[in-house]
Amino acid sequence: MHVISRKKLKEFAKAHPAFETALESWYRLVKNARWTNFADIRADYPTADQVGNLTVFNIGGNKARLIAVVMIKAGKVYVRAVLTHPEYDRGSWKADQPKPKAKAPKKPKEEK
Repeated sequence: MHVISRKKLKEFAKAHPAFETALESWYRLVKNARWTNFADIRADYPTADQVGNLTVFNIGGNKARLIAVVMIKAGKVYVRAVLTHPEYDRGSWKADQPKPKAKAPKKPKEEK
C-alpha cells in the first residue's frame, strides 16, 4: 500500500516520542501490505475498526489512534490524523470525516 502522508506520523512521533517505534512498525507493515478487503486489514491489525469511511488503528497498546482513509482498489492509505487516546475520545476528528461521494444515477438503456 502507498501511505500518504508519512509526515503526519513523523510529526506525531516528534511530539510524542514514546510512539515512534509503534508508528514506524505500522508504516512498514502497511507499506508492504497488499490488502484486498477489510478482512485483510484485520488479519494484520485485529483491533482495526471502520468508522464510516475511515479506518481507525490502535497504536502503541491502544494509547494512540491512527485515523486513515484506506482506498483498497487504489492501493493507497491516506493518514488523516494521529491522536492520543484522549484526543480521539473528544471526537472532533469525526467532523473532518470525508463525505461519501454520491453515485450518479444510471441512465436507462435505450431500446433498439
